[in-house]
Amino acid sequence: MLYESLAHPLTIISTLPSAGLGALLALEISGTELSVIAFIGIILLIGIVKKNGIMMVDFALDGERRLGLPSAARSMMLCLARFRPILMTTMAAMLGALPLVIAIGPGSELRRPLGITIIGGLLVSQVLTLYTTPVIYLLLDRLHRRLGGANISFIRRRPTAAAAGGIDQTPK
Repeated sequence: MLYESLAHPLTIISTLPSAGLGALLALEISGTELSVIAFIGIILLIGIVKKNGIMMVDFALDGERRLGLPSAARSMMLCLARFRPILMTTMAAMLGALPLVIAIGPGSELRRPLGITIIGGLLVSQVLTLYTTPVIYLLLDRLHRRLGGANISFIRRRPTAAAAGGIDQTPK
C-alpha cells in the first residue's frame, strides 16, 4: 500500500536472500551448526537488511517525485547518498555482535552462533545489496513502465468523488 505498486516491495524483498546466504556461509566456515539461536540471528538479520532496502527504495522514489529524475539517475543517486547511512548501520550491528563471537566463559557457546550469523550475513548482504538493489530497481522500474505505468497491485482502488465527475456515489 505504501508504494502503490508491486515492483518496489519486490525490490526490497530481493535484498533478503543475500543475508541468509551470508549467515549460512559464515556458519559453514566457522564450523558452527544451524541452531535455534543461529536461526534467531537470521531473523534479526533479515530485519536489518530489509530496512536498508527500504531506505534505498524510498530515497529513489523521493528523487522521482520531488526532482523528476529518470530511473538511471535515481539509481546512481540512491547508491551515492545512502551508502554512508547503510554502512554505518551495518558496522554498528556487526561491531555490536562481535563480543558474542569472541566471548569466552559460561554460556558463550550458546551466544556464539547468534554473533556469527549476524556478522556473516551483514558482511555478505552489504556487499551484494549495494550492487544488486539498484540493478533490480532499474529492471522492475523498466518493466513497470513497459506495462504502461500500470499499477501492478493486488488492491483495486475505488473511484473517488472527484474522479467520478464530482458526484458522490457512496450508498447512504
